Amino acid sequence: MSRKASPSTGRSYSLATACAVLGVPRSTVYAQGAEQRSAPRKRGPKTAISDEQLLAAIGEVLAKNAFHGEGHKKVHARLRHGSWQMKVGKERVLRLMRANGLLAPVRRMNTHGRRAHDGKICTERPNELWGADATTFWTQAEGLCWFFGVVDHFNSECVGLEVVKRGDRWAAIESVRSAARATGGAFGPLCAQGVALRHDWGPQYTADAFRRELRFLGIADQPAFVGEPETNGVAERFMRTLKEHCIYLHHFKSLEEARPIIADFVSRYNREWIIGRLGYRTPAQARAEFLAQQAPRVA
Repeated sequence: MSRKASPSTGRSYSLATACAVLGVPRSTVYAQGAEQRSAPRKRGPKTAISDEQLLAAIGEVLAKNAFHGEGHKKVHARLRHGSWQMKVGKERVLRLMRANGLLAPVRRMNTHGRRAHDGKICTERPNELWGADATTFWTQAEGLCWFFGVVDHFNSECVGLEVVKRGDRWAAIESVRSAARATGGAFGPLCAQGVALRHDWGPQYTADAFRRELRFLGIADQPAFVGEPETNGVAERFMRTLKEHCIYLHHFKSLEEARPIIADFVSRYNREWIIGRLGYRTPAQARAEFLAQQAPRVA
């Protein structure tokens, strides 16, 4: 303040004198100066795409996306590989989304002790390990209803489902049969041989009828580790997506209304939901590219 001259008198005055004349506490001036100095600024040279342009593009990605709540990594992938074709840094996308309140809420993980497994649950090829899980939803006519799903650990694709009123062992069996038909094209003894099924210790999956059905289909029974739901994490993650993007967004009048809505979402998920561990490809893309690589080449 003392280095700046008054435009009317041409003289410089101390901060104490200026604050006394204006009736402003010096602490307020110091506090405002500290806020301005601490305000985050983009470091380094200016880029071809300004923060304003990038923020507008991020808004378009979030508005046009068929799914809500995607994080900065998926937004960054859509900006680079989608119609926008913007080559921007992932940290820059994170900074802008955080500063403008666009980040998806994150569930904080609890600290666990030593695991009983090596932490590897994903496979290198499809139809090697499936994960089964179930969840409930409400309808006005029937009350509490059930969804049973089967998810491939290779590409997180939902390959089988069953939507019913009563969530018993028979509903769990039908979801596995649905997966066997969808992946094998036929249904019969040992039609899914070579596949293992990961599931929790719910009564539907530990029933004798369910285990006999697995033996009939040729599926190896591979339950999750007790107290470690992460070993069934692929199916658990799909259930979270199903609830956040479908079940929680609808007030179903009846089970008949819920069935096509849930089935449509599952189909859209398989076609359009991009996954980071798949190189931001969709489950359908990952399966199609794997099968294309395995197909014999014609000389």
